[in-house]
Amino acid sequence: MNFAPMKSSSFISQFWQYLFSLSVIAAITAIFFALRGILDITLIALLYLIPLGMITAFQGLGPGISSALLSFLTLNYFFIQPYYTLAAHRPADVVILIIFLIVAVVISQLVGRMRASLAKATAREREATQLYELSTILTGLHDDHTIIQVLTKQIQAVSQGEYVELSTTGARAFTYHLPEIDPPPRLPELTVPIQAARGVLGEIRLWKAEPAISSEEKRLLQTFASQGALALERAWLVEAESRAKVLEESDHLKSILLSSVSHELRTPLSTIKAASSSLRGNEVSWDSHARVELIAAIDDEADHLNMLVGNLLDMSRIESGALKPKREWNILSEIVESVLARMRYSADEHKLEVDIPENLPFVSVDYVQMEQVFTNLVSNSLKYAPASTKIQIRAYIEGDTIHTQVSNQGPQVPPEHLERIFDKFYRVTAADRVTGTGLGLSICKGIIEAHGGRIWAENITDGFAFNFTLPLTWDGQLPMDTETE
Repeated sequence: MNFAPMKSSSFISQFWQYLFSLSVIAAITAIFFALRGILDITLIALLYLIPLGMITAFQGLGPGISSALLSFLTLNYFFIQPYYTLAAHRPADVVILIIFLIVAVVISQLVGRMRASLAKATAREREATQLYELSTILTGLHDDHTIIQVLTKQIQAVSQGEYVELSTTGARAFTYHLPEIDPPPRLPELTVPIQAARGVLGEIRLWKAEPAISSEEKRLLQTFASQGALALERAWLVEAESRAKVLEESDHLKSILLSSVSHELRTPLSTIKAASSSLRGNEVSWDSHARVELIAAIDDEADHLNMLVGNLLDMSRIESGALKPKREWNILSEIVESVLARMRYSADEHKLEVDIPENLPFVSVDYVQMEQVFTNLVSNSLKYAPASTKIQIRAYIEGDTIHTQVSNQGPQVPPEHLERIFDKFYRVTAADRVTGTGLGLSICKGIIEAHGGRIWAENITDGFAFNFTLPLTWDGQLPMDTETE
């Protein structure tokens, strides 16, 4: 490392301090010399102490001691008889000179120590402020890259270094430096490890040739490194905790899904097994009405199983972002009629009403996916609405959307549950009272949002309703009218 420029600059600065101090003593001596005839020697000695204290306070201990010695010599040379010699013939003059020298040196020492103490206190206060600012900034950060960048900027601002570089080690190694140029072609003047309990997390490298890095700066940078290590460990712990929570939630959801699916599969499989066993065992005559009912039961439960598997597959596609509607212009009433025809047996205990105007415009949707939306919403209504009550499906134009509502006369839902009713596996009613996997409404939400619409639930005067909207336009095209088609 090249220390010549630093030594030269420090020498010049000290030279001017000493020169200024001695010049002040020379000027004061000239003033006192002009007043030598009217000032007492004791008063002159006391007056010399004033500039000595000021020189020590502003220039430091070295210039103060030098000024005290110079004052001692000038006092003896110009103001103690015989003049212009360093001899003193009267004992009183010798005592005055000795006391003056002792007092001058003591004052310089005291003022110098006070100045050094004040400088240390100011430096400690500045360090405390800088550490507080750094800790405040790092407290809210949970990303290791951001932490390294903030730490580098703070070190650059505090040290005023030529070049600052921070790096982390391990699998997530990252390096950041300021300014955004190549480092100087020499080794850094200071290297501080970012040390934590688990080991070395990284390193701080500082290039600062002039002025030299002081011990206070080294201590401050080591404290900065400790703060950075704590922030990095905290960020990694938060990330690890988040991953653990995600894994725990994933495991919990898998457990719920397996429990729900196994429960949901058992009932239709039991029905299919019992019906097929009866038919296979010739227990039922081929001409009897019971045979028709058993075949119908097998068919309905097979549809139920097919819907369950479809829900699981659709939920997987929604979560992976692979659900892409194959949109075409369709008639909404035809989709609803197809769904109700397939559900006629499961809905035979309820009154189904459809209120969709014949002149309702075509809607650009995926036919199969919209069938699933209506199937899930109607199935949910059938589960909760009492027997012999009405389930209504209505649609109408509302602004630039088609508003569809599936309402039932079932119990109302507490307001705090309305926002979460479309979450996976979320149920307002206990799972042992209502069957299902808890995925149907989540799938409805995913399909509607994939079509650019919005879905929500609300309590109505005589029950409960699902609402969703679908845009009238598709890729800028206006809908076709059923009357003009």
